[in-house]
Amino acid sequence: MTTDKPAPATDRELGIAEQVAVYQREFPTVDPQVETIVQTLSRVARRMGVAYDRQLTVLGITAAEWEVLKALVVSGSPYRLGPGELAKRLGLTPAAMTHRIDRMVAEDLVTRERDESNRVRVIIELTENGRDKWLESMRMAAVFEEELLQDITGEERAVLSGLLARMLRRIEESQPDALGRTPGAWCVGQQGPLSVQTPHWPLRLGSSPLVHHLLV
Repeated sequence: MTTDKPAPATDRELGIAEQVAVYQREFPTVDPQVETIVQTLSRVARRMGVAYDRQLTVLGITAAEWEVLKALVVSGSPYRLGPGELAKRLGLTPAAMTHRIDRMVAEDLVTRERDESNRVRVIIELTENGRDKWLESMRMAAVFEEELLQDITGEERAVLSGLLARMLRRIEESQPDALGRTPGAWCVGQQGPLSVQTPHWPLRLGSSPLVHHLLV
């Protein structure tokens, strides 16, 4: 009778401690404490991103479409923006924005109409279906995030929130986001300065729908 042999280390993801040990072996001056924190944050963010993408799949929308829905929701009622404004907020070319909107119009997530006061201008507006999809994504994310933090007490959450906020401020001050924006940058139509936005739907940390909602 034979027994299954343990899978080689290369067939599984290294634990954080193992990964840091490899880094120390190859780069002896690395700070193991710093590397443990950074690698843990990175892994949490990656796993969260996978979870959020699965939720979007259930809802039948893509991460790219979710970003458009979010931009329209953030703009406030009546949830409408010009395609040029949307392209700037999402860091897209006009052609890429047009292609994305074409698909979303066909899926009844947004409408595209001429502005009655300026027939040259086109308006992209959130549909009831699009808003329902966005709200449901937020509900699903909120349930997942509460489960994720269920073993952390209220006091611990407050401490963790403060520590992460300090890290966020530090990186915002030193590293512009993908669109070259800093914390003091303003976006057309926004009511205040923008925080760094992650490039992918959740955390893509990136991009959780709830995290995007809170930071932007």
